[in-house]
Amino acid sequence: MTGRGGDVTGRGLDPFGLPGWWSGLRRGGRQPDPALAGALADARDTPDGEARSTELERIAAHADATGDDRTAVAARFALIDAYLLHGERWRLVEPVRRCLAAADRRPGLLAEGQAELLRRYQWYAVEALLGSPRVGLDQARSMLDDLAARAAGDPAAVAELHCRIADHLGDEPTARRWYDRWSTADPGPVGGCPDCAPARRAELLAGWGDHRAALDAVRDTVDGAADCTEQPERTLAAGLLSWLRAGEPERAAEAHVRAYRRHRRERAAFPLLAAHLRWCVLAGHPARGLDVLAEQLPRLDRSHDDLSAMEFAAAGALVCALAVEAGLGGRTVHRPAYGVRPAAELDVATLGATLLGVATALAGSFDARNGTGHQSGRIASWLAERPTAAPVPLPPDEDPDDDGNDDGPPDEDPPADGEPRPLSLAMITAVLDRRGDRYDVDARGAVTGRWGGVLIQFRRGGERGEIFQARSVASRRLPADRLVEAYAFCNAWNHDRLLPKAYVHEQENELMLAGHIATDLAHGVAPAQLAVLLDAAVDTGVAYAEAVAALP
Repeated sequence: MTGRGGDVTGRGLDPFGLPGWWSGLRRGGRQPDPALAGALADARDTPDGEARSTELERIAAHADATGDDRTAVAARFALIDAYLLHGERWRLVEPVRRCLAAADRRPGLLAEGQAELLRRYQWYAVEALLGSPRVGLDQARSMLDDLAARAAGDPAAVAELHCRIADHLGDEPTARRWYDRWSTADPGPVGGCPDCAPARRAELLAGWGDHRAALDAVRDTVDGAADCTEQPERTLAAGLLSWLRAGEPERAAEAHVRAYRRHRRERAAFPLLAAHLRWCVLAGHPARGLDVLAEQLPRLDRSHDDLSAMEFAAAGALVCALAVEAGLGGRTVHRPAYGVRPAAELDVATLGATLLGVATALAGSFDARNGTGHQSGRIASWLAERPTAAPVPLPPDEDPDDDGNDDGPPDEDPPADGEPRPLSLAMITAVLDRRGDRYDVDARGAVTGRWGGVLIQFRRGGERGEIFQARSVASRRLPADRLVEAYAFCNAWNHDRLLPKAYVHEQENELMLAGHIATDLAHGVAPAQLAVLLDAAVDTGVAYAEAVAALP
């Protein structure tokens, strides 16, 4: 069952334009302006993009002028969500600062769940300093000092930021002191993913040349003791160069093949591609490095942030330099058009020079902001790297376009890679295998896996198994007496989001919040198309479960 519709409130939006589950913003003080509430509801209905963000900023500024703190905070939370969705963390500082100021003016404005979420947003805003030179150093330090006071119960989150900022500035002694505090403190709710923290620590240790310590830091995560859906591939990428330099080249090769199988297609994995590129050439595989660079080059124009763009460009320049030394300079790489830049076929040396220019320009921007030369020094040290041993043998890799479908007659020729074919259980499990996900298959052919706080089951429906179904169930349950609130939440979700279709199911005096996606594939589906559908089901299912978990 789903929530009930109606007017602005019945649509699942509270009087200040956010979904009903945002009733955690407490009442009191000046009542919201109905006109602003309607404008906010309309803004949330518009497509993502700069125009939507501009309208949310206008609504927040107008609410500030009229003293309507609740509407201002609601608009800015929507703005923050949009910035996070599009990888624009450098824009978080101002809306987070204004939300904090509003919460300080009115201590009862936010319930505990929203106050904790705002502290997490504040952590993201400070972390944005590392990703972009557009965030001021003094600005981030001031916000970090404020976060230390607000999140006194989460010392690990504060220590991590101090450590990573000191390392970013090239102050290794200070970074090591904070590292000791971070690594010995229990993780709290404010900082980043605790299952990914070992990978972040390993990257720091590897940068300091402590490769054995880096591998010790990730040992448990690599062995599968993590619930994060990014694991273990996130950690495998962090350990690539440390395994290579610590005398375990075969393990490094296995880690690269397994992790890149997943990272090659995931947008959020762009910051990890530099490690794959560096490993390819330092392990003695410049040709593979060129293949990876050519495949991933289009993503540089839409990079995750400036730091990941700088590191990708630097690693790409290293690949090109070593490829030329290996006699591969005659190859050409296609660089697609972007903006006013036309498409071009670049030889390896020209591409390397172009990427070096990108990397050095970004490093210079960071160093100008930081008042140090550390980032330029990092780039120079990367470009001076060379293989130190014989090429590392690569383990066999499964064909990334092989869907594993062996349901048809054995004498038939397999369909072309991009050709639609009937949906099969083998196709579903093949996509999950390529992603590196863990799952179970029951006797009915239902495929079930867990991604963070959501359990997702994939199955085929219809008379011929032609309907691809994905059912998501959030781990969190609500008491039965919150049924009206659960309806409002589902109604808001279904109004604002396309996927998954949300509904409430009553079970043993508890409310189970679930989502459902059904796609008719009666005319068949290509493996790449199914991968897109499954990725969307997982991503939206995780987002749905996170929204349920954030309910007060």
